[in-house]
Amino acid sequence: MNHPVILAILLLAPLAELAQLEPLQDKTLVVWAAPSNLTQRAGSALTIEDGQTHFDAIVFGEIAPRKWMAGSDGFRRTDREQATWPEETCAGRSFVQIAIVYQERAVTIYRNGALYARHTMPHPPQSFGPAAVVVFGPRHLDAGDRENSFTGRIKDARIYDQPLSREAIAALEPGKPAPGLEPWAWWSFADEGLREKTGRFTDIRLHGDVRIEEGCLVLGGKGAGVISTAHSADDGRLLPVPKVWSPTGPVPDEVLRSTRLLRERFLADPYRPAWHFCVPEDMGMPGDPNGAFYHNGRYHLMYLYNRTGSGFCWGHVSSADLVHWRHHPDAIGPGHGDEGCFSGGAFVDDDGAAYLSYWMLWGAKGIGLAKSAGPGFDTWTKLDANPVIQSTEWGITEFKDAAGRSSYIGSADPSNIWKKDGRYFMLTGNLLVLDKVGRAANAPLSEQGDRLYLFASDDLKTWNYLDVFYERRAEWTDRSEDNMCPSFLPLPSSPDGGPPSGKHLLLFISHNKGCQYYVGDYREDRFFPDNHGRMTWVDNTFFAPEALMDAQGRHIMWAWLTDNPSGEEEKGWSGVYGLPRSLWLGDDGTLRMAPVKELETLRRHGKSTRDLALADGETTPIAGVVGDSCELALEIEPGAARRCGLKVRSSGGGEEQTLLYYDTAARELVFDSTRGGREGRKVVERAPFALKPGEPLKLRVFVDKSVVELYANDRQAIARRVYPARPDSLGVSLFTHGGVAQFRSVQTWEMMPANPY
Repeated sequence: MNHPVILAILLLAPLAELAQLEPLQDKTLVVWAAPSNLTQRAGSALTIEDGQTHFDAIVFGEIAPRKWMAGSDGFRRTDREQATWPEETCAGRSFVQIAIVYQERAVTIYRNGALYARHTMPHPPQSFGPAAVVVFGPRHLDAGDRENSFTGRIKDARIYDQPLSREAIAALEPGKPAPGLEPWAWWSFADEGLREKTGRFTDIRLHGDVRIEEGCLVLGGKGAGVISTAHSADDGRLLPVPKVWSPTGPVPDEVLRSTRLLRERFLADPYRPAWHFCVPEDMGMPGDPNGAFYHNGRYHLMYLYNRTGSGFCWGHVSSADLVHWRHHPDAIGPGHGDEGCFSGGAFVDDDGAAYLSYWMLWGAKGIGLAKSAGPGFDTWTKLDANPVIQSTEWGITEFKDAAGRSSYIGSADPSNIWKKDGRYFMLTGNLLVLDKVGRAANAPLSEQGDRLYLFASDDLKTWNYLDVFYERRAEWTDRSEDNMCPSFLPLPSSPDGGPPSGKHLLLFISHNKGCQYYVGDYREDRFFPDNHGRMTWVDNTFFAPEALMDAQGRHIMWAWLTDNPSGEEEKGWSGVYGLPRSLWLGDDGTLRMAPVKELETLRRHGKSTRDLALADGETTPIAGVVGDSCELALEIEPGAARRCGLKVRSSGGGEEQTLLYYDTAARELVFDSTRGGREGRKVVERAPFALKPGEPLKLRVFVDKSVVELYANDRQAIARRVYPARPDSLGVSLFTHGGVAQFRSVQTWEMMPANPY
């Protein structure tokens, strides 16, 4: 779970085309808009910006409530004296035409063709050239108060590269051309969805609560966002695609061509993994894995993403082998009482019906459930009883005792559901409660740090709060940590599943320290942890764990690798998961972990070397390794070496490299990405790991484009992303430091791609 981010609506002009234009200076902005309410402040129905900090805009209610104004950077071209201006009365579905004319230093505002206000600018008019940007919603790109973006409906929006007269403005009609007047840019939503009619502003992308409805652009405010990159059709990149086309009629040529180009771009992307699960397209942010379950021979996995034009949805994939994934229609999205679906879990009941538990965003606040009866689980229906757990404020449910004293429990990020003795159980997270009462200086110990709340139901519709699920221990976690994205399942006693061990595993995150877990006993509707461990140590890039139990009794988890490259919104994709891990209980009562054995089916062209002795400071390249798509297995006797391990994604001169090694003195597994490339988090991550007397070091390493995963002796692991910039950063080599180490066995495999594109 990450908190939703409010994004701007951006429409970027192709630079090549705008470069041929005269700078836009004298101009007219025109919009037909219907604010959803008249109390909103400081949003823009139409803005043109130079791509930096300068803008001119049709802004509503910023200086004076209920009044339109000419917005500008620092109010440089804005009249602040608005006391005599009329207040707006149209709202809801009643549209008003607002036009602002810029001519030399004169600014004139018209409402429905009548004079509204006029003033003279103290500064010269702003010019807009090759870097011009158009914004709907926020006043401008860097507006710090995007909560105040425009909320409502827009029927038509235009920019003219000349000052229009009052008569010409009054004669304009939404959706219709004006004889003798060619707009410089024009958005009409009646026939073409969200397309700019002149072709200057193309490839528009929606994020959040933005949609085309009844011939209008509808901006929902919270979470609303649309981003459009400016790619022309003749440069081999993406083509503008109609936003509205029949699901049953012919597929438009633009859709076919752009779909193929998008897939080809993905295949050529040097950072897009080939066999780690990737969100197929669109903005995989926040990207939490969710709703994992196994049924009738298939593994089902949901992924949280910000679907263009919809908002926060759960995508759905399934697999028979945990390697190759089939895409399903989205499972759930905004609607039926909520305005977006955030993190949660899954459950399959005795009758084969599957349920998703999720956090309902905005709207009817609380926890919701969705049901599918199968067999393919392509269609999900939200329960009429939603929210089955009601929030009194966002992510929190307040109770009052007989004396009127308040207590709070979390109603966010539900866990998977489980069934025991005919009753259903579910956990909810505590981040919002911690923020409200647990971080206070005088907060009682019982409200500080991580905790979960247990609910029970007899029918999946009515849920009752039982108690706090476990007691936090200060030696394991500190008071700054929350507990969200919980997953609670039994632990088997082997990587292949089999009978349960008798212990349960609670996976969760704290937002500041990432993925972690408790192992312990589950009895009498309480959890009693025996030990605690982490899966991140330097930051929170291994995030939002999700797990399932399969027919073999295996406990399998995924997590989101949150470190994404810059400019990801322009790449058409984001969101990568770590390899599915099998989790089980070791003989000593601690957690064991290893990638699932199904990944071995991707191995090709295996090679092996035995009995290599490396002297202090020696580096030995491994020949014949596909450096950006490989698996390696090493057995090492560290001997006197202070460090021993691998260098991966290395350039010829070592300018770029990622170090993976065991620090014998510190007894730590180390992932050093400080020279991993130009992008990403350059850190040294150290995970506690100690070899037993006489025990060899057994490393497994997976390199998949920008993903590197390191496992040691089935007891520890680190997974991160790196972004080498050099084309020769493909080397793999063994190294030692501080003494001689014996590499008893070195095995390598090329890994074949599994992602469809």
